[in-house]
Formats: sequence, structure tokens, C-alpha cells
Amino acid sequence: MNGCLERNASLLAELRSMSCTERVDVAVCPPYPFISQAKDALTGSAVSVGAQNLSVFKDGAYTGEVSGSMLSDLGCSWVIVGHSERRSVFGESDEVVAAKLALALELGLKPILCVGETLTQREAGEAEAVVQAQLDGALAVVGAALAGDVVVAYEPVWAIGTGRTATPDQAEVMHAFIRSHLELSGVAAQKVKILYGGSVTAANAALLFVKPDIDGALVGGASLVAESFSSICAAAAAI
Repeated sequence: MNGCLERNASLLAELRSMSCTERVDVAVCPPYPFISQAKDALTGSAVSVGAQNLSVFKDGAYTGEVSGSMLSDLGCSWVIVGHSERRSVFGESDEVVAAKLALALELGLKPILCVGETLTQREAGEAEAVVQAQLDGALAVVGAALAGDVVVAYEPVWAIGTGRTATPDQAEVMHAFIRSHLELSGVAAQKVKILYGGSVTAANAALLFVKPDIDGALVGGASLVAESFSSICAAAAAI
């Protein structure tokens, strides 16, 4: 929940000029009020626009909600589903996240499904079980065939906005687990992009991207600074 029209305009202009977009997929997901600004500023560029969330309802008497069809109408290609802050702050359950995921796919939006464990869960040795349960909740609703169209973002909750980052080896272990579990569940897992999200910076991006099961990044704070975000995209393009 960041941004204002003036600051956004400068950031978007710099992102539009990035040269690495010929070799990597780049999308920005601003808050709802700024989606049209981002779409207008990036039209004609290789940078796509998405949203940070969508309603679990298609339409109707749900004041304050924003539907997936509205996002499509605004030109969004992507939508983030089940971000850790949606789960922890707003109480979204695995069932709600799965329903949103299914609706995004139905409406032709490309969903980025976020999964990840808290520090307490990791220290208790429950990290893989937690992530597996989140994946299984989604698979139970959308099925293995459609799951191949989902981008998965692993975001260890303990590493978001804290300055702490899972080491590249720790991240790779979980990414490999996610891909393996998807494969065992009947998903064409090799075509699924799995992103890492958790205090990704220009300094650690290249170390993460060289790992075989890390296909990219879900970038948080660093995306608010054009130079940092551009450096992360360039690191991906170099790999």
C-alpha cells in the first residue's frame, strides 16, 4: 500500500525504459487506484500490469470489493493471490485463496499464488508441511491441469520486509520441494514458474537466480526504487 500519482509517474517512466524486458517477463502490481495510471504509462512497453488481490465474489452487493472482471476491464494481465499479508492481516484461509485462484483462472487472469511459512512454523520443522497444505488447498479446487497455468511464489513470511532473507540454498530447497510436490500431484511442474519473494534486493538477486528451481522473484520493497528493481530484472536477464 504505497505510492502517489506524482511518484508513480517517475517510477513507471524509468521502468518503461528498462532494456532487459526483451529477455525476461516483467509485471508491476500497483494498488487498485493506480492500475489505470500504470496501464497508461506502460502501454506499448514489454512491462505487464497486474493487481495485488481480487474479490472472492464475481459481482454483486459487496461494497468495497474489486472483482476480477473489473481488473480485466482495466487491462490487468496478472493478479497476486494469497499474499502472506492477505493471509495474516486479513485472515484469508486456504479455502478463500483457492476460490480466488479458481476465479482468476476462469476470468483469464494469470495468477501468482503465494505460499510460505512463518518463523514459528519453520523453527518447529513445519515449513514443508505448511507449504504443502497451501498448495493442496489450491489443487483441490483448480485441479492439476489448470494448476500448470499458475505461477507460484514462495515467500517465507519471516523474510518479508524484515531484512532477513532465506539463503539461496534454503530457498532452493523449498523451491525444489514445491516443484516435486506439484509433480507428484499430477501437475506439469517443469513448466510452472516458481518465484522467490522475501527481501529480494539487487545485491542478492543473482545469487538466488542461479539456483535451478528459482525462476524469478516477487519483489516487494525494492520495486519502489527504479534503480533497485531494474538491477533485479537485469540480474534475471543475465541468467
